[in-house]
Amino acid sequence: MKEKLAWSISGYPMVGVILIWAIGMLYLLTSAIIADGGPALIVPPLIVGPIIAALLIAGFVMVQPKQSRVLVLFGAYNGTLKQEGLRWVNPFNSPRIPISLRLRNFESGKNKVNDANGNPIEIAAIVVWKVIDTAEATFEVDNYQDFVAVQSEAAVRTLASRYAYDMKDSKNSDAVSLRANPAEISEMLKQEIQDRLQTAGVEVVEARISHLAYAQEIAAAMLQRQQASAIVDAREIIVEGAVGMVELALAQLSERKIVELDDERKAAMVGNLLVVLCGQQDTQPVVNAGSLY
Repeated sequence: MKEKLAWSISGYPMVGVILIWAIGMLYLLTSAIIADGGPALIVPPLIVGPIIAALLIAGFVMVQPKQSRVLVLFGAYNGTLKQEGLRWVNPFNSPRIPISLRLRNFESGKNKVNDANGNPIEIAAIVVWKVIDTAEATFEVDNYQDFVAVQSEAAVRTLASRYAYDMKDSKNSDAVSLRANPAEISEMLKQEIQDRLQTAGVEVVEARISHLAYAQEIAAAMLQRQQASAIVDAREIIVEGAVGMVELALAQLSERKIVELDDERKAAMVGNLLVVLCGQQDTQPVVNAGSLY
């Protein structure tokens, strides 16, 4: 079932029509009473006038900005009213179901799920969505708001189980991970949710992860592993820089001919420089005043 526009006219001219009708019925009733026309002239304005006026009044509907009304005529979908302001429609259209066309936010709860490596993680997402087809949102699903909530959480769980929490947890260093690739994950999450909500007439504007962490039972162990990995990475940088500085020092000593060092003395000097440059604590120098070495 696809959306179609419902027939309607501006409600302001119909206000004038109702006033003219009421004045006309009042004039006929007054004339009949003055002329003493009897029940044959008095009863019709009293019965027909209010019935017609009630039908005309029943056709009024107010539509707010970014709102719509789904019209149902005798059990059949009769179109969607999207024009803003006071409108007049077929008075037999009932019910007139209000559907908001504004952007909405939905934040899923913290779902506990296993990632691609089987590690238990906690994940939550924020989904920004809006209704683009009021007919599908009304008639294809029982409650489109509940449908969005349930399908969004299902999509988050599916995506979380498809990728690893961190790329270091994956055997492939180039693989996409939940923590290291937020832009790619958000785009894939948006598409995953959109595929599930297509039949409900809903468009997903944005989807992104709002909470991502290891589950409590393994959080401490994973934190220690991350700290160890950070220490190793830092050490690699320190050692690489220290080796470069030692190499530069030896090259400049040799180039400027400040002192001639044999291989044994060079090895001792390299060892001392590496201790100084790579040590976590300040080193204590030892001054040798007895000989050249």
